Parts: sequence; C-alpha cells; structure tokens
Amino acid sequence: METGIWISLTAYFVLMLAIGFYAYRRSTGTAEQYILGGRRLPPAVAALSAGASDMSGWLLLGLPGALYAAGLVEAWIGIGLFIGAYLNWIIVAPRLREQTERYDNSLTVPAFLAARFPSTALPLRTISGLVIVLFFSVYTASGLVGGGKLFTTAFGGLVDAGGVSDYALGVWLTLGIVMAYTVVGGFLAVSLTDFVQGCIMMVALVIMPVLVLTTGQGDGVGQAADRLRGIDPNFLSLTNGLSLIAFLSAITWGLGYFGQPHIIVRFMAVRSVKAVPAARRIGMTWMGISLIGAISVGVFGRAYAERNGLDIQDPETIFIVLAQLLFHPLITGFLFAALLAAIMSTVSSQLLVASSSLTEDFYRLFLRRHASEKETVLVGRVCVLLVGLVAAVLARDPDSQVLGLVANAWAGFGAAFGPLILLALTWPRMTGTGAVAGLVTGAAVVVGWIWAGWSDSFLGGEGVYEIIPGFLCATIAIVVVSLLTKPSGEFRAIPSHDDTELAGRR
Repeated sequence: METGIWISLTAYFVLMLAIGFYAYRRSTGTAEQYILGGRRLPPAVAALSAGASDMSGWLLLGLPGALYAAGLVEAWIGIGLFIGAYLNWIIVAPRLREQTERYDNSLTVPAFLAARFPSTALPLRTISGLVIVLFFSVYTASGLVGGGKLFTTAFGGLVDAGGVSDYALGVWLTLGIVMAYTVVGGFLAVSLTDFVQGCIMMVALVIMPVLVLTTGQGDGVGQAADRLRGIDPNFLSLTNGLSLIAFLSAITWGLGYFGQPHIIVRFMAVRSVKAVPAARRIGMTWMGISLIGAISVGVFGRAYAERNGLDIQDPETIFIVLAQLLFHPLITGFLFAALLAAIMSTVSSQLLVASSSLTEDFYRLFLRRHASEKETVLVGRVCVLLVGLVAAVLARDPDSQVLGLVANAWAGFGAAFGPLILLALTWPRMTGTGAVAGLVTGAAVVVGWIWAGWSDSFLGGEGVYEIIPGFLCATIAIVVVSLLTKPSGEFRAIPSHDDTELAGRR
C-alpha cells in the first residue's frame, strides 16, 4: 500500500487519540461530565456530533451502494431522513434539553422516562436499558462491518494468509481506536471527534463526485446521465417502479429519528435551549450537503464504472474503489479517513450510550445505588469495553450488509422509543403504564416482523419496512393504554413547551 495513504491514516488516528486525551484532561471527573460532557456543547459541536453519529458508514457505504445498484429511486431514503431530522430538531430537541435537566437532571433516556413517569420507573428503566443494549450491539456491529470492508477492499493482502484476515484486522483496528478515545475521554471526546469527523465526511463527499465528473476518465453531468440511461432508461427516475409500500418503507426511515438515543442525547448536552435553533441550522445544512454528495457518489460512480469497465462486486464499496483510482495517495488516505470517520463517529456514540445505560440504569439501579462518581465513571469505561467486544463478535461475518444491519437497529429504536419520546414530551395525559406498553410493543413488533421475514416479503408481495408496523402499533398502545389507566403522579411539574419561554429561562 502507498506510503501516502499510511501517512494520512496515521495522522487521522493520532488526531482522534489526541482529542480523547484532551477531553480526559477537561471533563471526566463526574458522571455528568463523562456521560453528557457537563451539558456544555456549543451549537456547532452539538449539530455536527448529532449528524456524524447519525450517518455512520451508511452514508459512504450503504447509501451510495443502494443508488449504484438500483438508481435514483433509492434517494427516497435520504429524503425521508432529512425530513425526519428536521422535525426532530423542531419537536424533540428544545423540549428534551429542558425536561431532562428539570426532571432530576436525567443523564440517560431511560432515566428521563423514569423521572417523567415515576409510577413505572423501574420497568421503564429496565426495559428501555435492555432495548438500548440489544439494538446498539447490532448497530455497533454494522459500523465494524464497514471498517472490515474498508480494509478488505483497500488493503487486501496486507496480512499473510496464515494470519488474521484483512476483514478481521479492519474490525478490530476500528474498534480499538474508537474504544481508546471513548474510554479515556467520554462524551466530550466523542462529541469533539464527531465534530472533526463530520467536517472530514462533508469535504470528502463534496470532492468525490466532482472528481468523478471532471477527471479525464469520467463524464460530464450530461454524458454521465446519457450513459446511465443507456444502462437503464429509468435509472435517474425518482418514481419508476416505486409502489406505495416501497415509497412508505423508504420515506418512513425519517420516523426513526425520534427514538435514536445516540442522536437525541446530543440535544440533552447542548449548552442551552436558546442554542438549539443555531444548532439546527448548522446540522441541517451539513446533512443536506452530505446527503447530496452521497447520492452523487452512487449515481455518478455507476456511470464512471460503466465507462471504464470496472467490475464492482460489492456496490457498497464504490466509494473505496473510486478513492483508490482517482486520487493521489495522500488524498486517498484522507478519503479513507473520512470513511473511518463516518464509521467511528457512530460507533463511539453507540458505545457510550450503551455503556451509560448499563451504568446508570443497571449498575447504579440494582447493584450500587450510592456508587461514588469515581466508581461510576470507572464502571462506564468497563462497559464500553464489554459492549464493544460483543459488537465485534456480531460483526465477524464479512458478508453482512451494512445497510441491512443499520435498517434493523434503526427500526428497533425508532419504534420502541420514537412514539414514547414524542408523546412523553408533548402529551400530558400519557401515563406510565402507557409508556411501558408502547416501549414493549414497539420493540416486540420490530423483532417479530424481522423474524417472520415480512421485511423481505409480506403476504406474498413486497416487503414492508418493520418501522412502519412497529411505530404505528407502539403509538396505538400508548394512547389506548394511557386513556384506559389512571395517571399516578405523572402530571407533576410538566415543563412548558413554549420554546421562547424556555430560551428565556436558560
């Protein structure tokens, strides 16, 4: 492998570890500092941290791969995500920032739910903690699969046949670097590295399609469009062959945003409610540019591959292949770092949230209720290691599809927590019993739907994305059970939801 690639990657790894050490020196003395960075994130850091931890390797692997294989119709997933992210910033962000601090200074989503619904605090914390650990193990595994694919495609032959495979090396190296700065620096390290990684990802997604279209071996936009229509006359159509079920399955990815703990925890950590609008503007601008770039990589990458006779065995590796072919080794290393940034930003966030739940919602709840701050931080670091090891075991299959793993975990969180968080923040009549019913129903429907294979084929027809029945059933369960049960203390001091009033308080 070219020396220039190693130089860029080494510089990237050193930078991530340096940020982790900086964060360790700044704020890991208390549980609030380790888990939420002391609730002091500036708007730009909160915005890009939420975006980078959201998009993961899916942005540079899964989405371009889907568009490369099936055409522009796959862009509906990105459109649905953009709409969902915007609504998440509008509806959830200001309310969650204010209410988590008011309700017993809650540091995790399960802790907030327990404080919001004291009559069912124990089952809410226990069940939601289990859901977080279960789905984050799968979600984290999807990121490690991306790291393994990078090393297999880009660094094939790096390891002797008798040793560890390139894929396994990629999985363990990715996990090792992430765990190093996450264990050491906690939430602040994760957020600061996310900010840097988000910038790297966006720059890479702007550079790549421009070079694909302007290089001597590529086509201009018009020529690329003609070439793609030659492959399939409807390749650039947003609607061709798009049934109602397929459209809903794509656009409803946006529903998942309301229930993603690793994203909404950024709302809890932003320095004030007043800073939320600025964070929203920064975050949505970043997301729009990045999604357009990822879509362009998939679409124009297909035109480039056809023009130059490239045999792409795995469409999800198109970004990696183009990075190797089009750029100087130093820039190729930077682009590989962007891919690792996408993967590592999400993995680190997921590890920390899962660790925080194990620490706050199990260890301190059942084993050591009065554990000291120092002990709590230590246990949190140990839990990061444990969750990471479980995810590495789940990621051992090199044939795993990044988009498929992400889709399952995204739906699980979206259905289990999405209706629960939305209604808990906006509907005073909701009861603790209703909250438990919605949480269990959403998670169970998603798991059952996947197990039955209905995501691939439902009633003999095309599959239905599991977030649709999961989100719908969870919402119905919350509303019906809440109306049938008597509130027990749930109405105490419910904060105002007037954003202007909230901003004035902070």
